[in-house]
Amino acid sequence: MEDLGGMTRIAFLIHNPEAPSCRYRVLQFIPYLKRMGMDISTHLFKHKFLDKWSFYNTVGEYDIIFIQRKLFSPIEFLYIRQKAKKIIYDFDDAIMYRSSGSGNPHSFSRRLRFAYMIKRADFVVAGNQFLSSEVLRYNPHVEVIPTSIDLSRYNLKEDFHRDGPITIGWLGSSSTLKYLKDLAPVFEDLFKVFPNTRLKIVCDDFFDLPSMPVIKKRWSLEEEVADLKSFDVGVMPLTHDLWSQGKCGLKILQYYSVGLPVVCSPVGVNKDIVKDRENGFWAQNKDEWKYGLGELIQDEALRRTLGGRGRATVERSYSLDVNAPRLLEVLKEVLGKGERWN
Repeated sequence: MEDLGGMTRIAFLIHNPEAPSCRYRVLQFIPYLKRMGMDISTHLFKHKFLDKWSFYNTVGEYDIIFIQRKLFSPIEFLYIRQKAKKIIYDFDDAIMYRSSGSGNPHSFSRRLRFAYMIKRADFVVAGNQFLSSEVLRYNPHVEVIPTSIDLSRYNLKEDFHRDGPITIGWLGSSSTLKYLKDLAPVFEDLFKVFPNTRLKIVCDDFFDLPSMPVIKKRWSLEEEVADLKSFDVGVMPLTHDLWSQGKCGLKILQYYSVGLPVVCSPVGVNKDIVKDRENGFWAQNKDEWKYGLGELIQDEALRRTLGGRGRATVERSYSLDVNAPRLLEVLKEVLGKGERWN
């Protein structure tokens, strides 16, 4: 692939280097982009007024400002836009809507900020097709690049077994734990039929079940792969709402990366990653959750087969090796454009 030259300077603006969206959509791409000859720097969003304006006055020194997920106020973004040569905006959540559980998903202020920024960005990178469709209301320059996995970090689970406890696993943030908690009646019913099952939650928050044992493990980056491999089945429940349509399936991709079988809600990108009964199970109601999990609990060979197909799915479409060159092509396209904002 063509080297862009060391003079190309790109500033990535992120909110938290430990946040999954920053790690998986920005930070893991940086080594590849540096190997391609780019001068890359990362900057945390500023909170104090003087810090903000001091940094904004330097954005013209970069060829591209790459903003990850944050919605600025129109006044603040207008100032950035006037200073910046090129702006790329990247996001992986339905940030123009309120989160699941809100009485009304529509937010005038979020929509206003989203529309204002998207109209004025040179290019937008969206995490899935639903998010891309939201961008297309305001800007035709959008590319879907899914959340991607660096497979060099993930080695395959080997210890599939028939005997011993079967661990249904979930790894995620406390903000999405509510989706798992909604499955409590499913887990209780499963435990009555399969008393060798248990639930493992890897998070910074937890809940108990009346009957089924629950293993509570605090998430850490160093132990993440080992925790994933301690599961026998991975689950990703969601609710059917606008916020969930924007989810980018990171849990499923992580499960697949170590060769785990998956049962998930077919919402948003989940139904693109998981093909029902081909490389996993869809579950839209309590009975379907019990069926998919029950099939996998009983059948070691099925767990191994579907997990292997899941790993192949990541290798084919959701790996860093596949999608880093796609991000590079977006950067090259933006760098090649003439001035749009005079």
